[in-house]
Amino acid sequence: MTIQKIDGKRFAHMVLEGANNLSKNAKMVDALNVFPVPDGDTGTNMNLTITSGAAEVRSSSSDKVGDVASLFARGLLMGARGNSGVILSQLFRGFSKSIEGKSEITSVELAAALENGVDSAYKAVMKPVEGTILTVAKDAARKAVKSAKKISDVVELMQVVVKEGKESLNRTPDLLPVLKEVGVVDSGGQGLLLIYEGFLAVLEGKETPDSSVDEEKMDELVRAEHHKSAQGHMKTEDIEFGYCTEFMVQFEEEKLAKSPYDEEAFRNELDKHGDSLLVVSDDDLVKVHMHTEYPGNIMTYAQNYGSLIKIKIENMREQHSTIVKEERPKQEKKEKPAERKEYGIITVSMGEGIATLFESLGAHYVIPGGQTMNPSTEDIIKAIEKVYANNIIILPNNSNIVMTAQQAASVVDENVIVIPSKTVPQGISSLLGFNPSASAQANEEAMKDSLSAVKSGQVTFAVRDTKIDGIDIAKDDFMGIADGKIVVSEQERLKVAKALLSSMITEDDEIVTIIYGEDAEQEEAETLVAYIEEQFEEVEVEVHEGKQPIYAYIMAVE
Repeated sequence: MTIQKIDGKRFAHMVLEGANNLSKNAKMVDALNVFPVPDGDTGTNMNLTITSGAAEVRSSSSDKVGDVASLFARGLLMGARGNSGVILSQLFRGFSKSIEGKSEITSVELAAALENGVDSAYKAVMKPVEGTILTVAKDAARKAVKSAKKISDVVELMQVVVKEGKESLNRTPDLLPVLKEVGVVDSGGQGLLLIYEGFLAVLEGKETPDSSVDEEKMDELVRAEHHKSAQGHMKTEDIEFGYCTEFMVQFEEEKLAKSPYDEEAFRNELDKHGDSLLVVSDDDLVKVHMHTEYPGNIMTYAQNYGSLIKIKIENMREQHSTIVKEERPKQEKKEKPAERKEYGIITVSMGEGIATLFESLGAHYVIPGGQTMNPSTEDIIKAIEKVYANNIIILPNNSNIVMTAQQAASVVDENVIVIPSKTVPQGISSLLGFNPSASAQANEEAMKDSLSAVKSGQVTFAVRDTKIDGIDIAKDDFMGIADGKIVVSEQERLKVAKALLSSMITEDDEIVTIIYGEDAEQEEAETLVAYIEEQFEEVEVEVHEGKQPIYAYIMAVE
């Protein structure tokens, strides 16, 4: 079977089969992930990314390959997750630009589009590293361009692309020492090859086999002679930039008039704050992925150009620790289960410092999450399983997580008590009300009563102009929130923090706890303490470094 041109319908079929092939093998790709830091989810990220692109393609009825490719690229961009997902979106962004407006493409145009995609992807990565998905894409595209001079059959050309892709993938361990050390090929490159194999299957009139790698084969592929996961080769403490940060900026004309957007300058500024940086710009938005120690800093800078949307922040140190812990039973002789505890306490929090604080107060498991990072029902169920206790107490610490926790509690067999804490201060107060010697019912009553014993305050920034409860709020101004109600909004953060505390503290209060986040400086927090001591002489002040994003300050008044 020979095909001289690819139209929109055929390309749509290629996209859907490529997505299907990756989806069937996403777990295997996940297992290969080793670079640049242990996110551990390359297959998942690529799968979610291409699923978003495929959904756009399904909605198309166009016969023009350029239209379908444009929809595919847009879907990939909006759904991109992680390094590999963003690179994938850029490969097909460049691809679609190359064939824009075309009804059909020849083998020469297909090869040129693949090469243009590679150029686009390399430009999006601040510091391209060979031995990754970029290398596999580049080698396959270069071979395609060279071969297209003699090959007019797009089926034969795609066979060349897949063959060269496989050979390039097998060479990746020679380019990246960590791959050779662990005995695997690059995970992103493998994901891309699966997509290309799906493309080829359609052109050949076939379907990709349901060839998901079974557990035994996966173990052999991933662990090689080392018999340990890729993540096991890196220590948690070696991770310099601990937060995998993704967000988009929706451009705004008013802000662009003051701060014109230049992709290169934008990328260079962000590069000062972390690594694994990817910047992808479109006509009306820019998508950012990077690993940084202070996500709030880069998001604040990005707000100079527009509004933040689709924010996602993950603690990679915690991810890595979890991966290593989960891997140990496969590497070592299985240990006997720990003795079942009478009580197990689960909390939800964002920020390494807050997690440490909860653990010091007796929490057995801390789920990373909170504002903009709500854990799923499955996340909470897994935490319940790991705690291994007769009575499990969950402190959601966010109003948007309470119902999720209750849903998780309703589908497990364990006795789970959800204390409806809506803020971190409420969670801390409730945890202090726990008595390990008391009955489950008595603890539930005491911990729920403790929720009302504390007043909660937060200082954060406004994402849009609005007016609430008579307060005019300007976008990017700081807001002081007391027990869910905005009480002050100003341009100066310290001024807002002082005003918020003044509104919260009464003559009956004795203790004020201040938890400062990654956007706040210790010096500023000390200035705030001095203000409290001067204005409220009878009040004791405790200060903790929470390292939480989004909220510069979290405050508790009791």
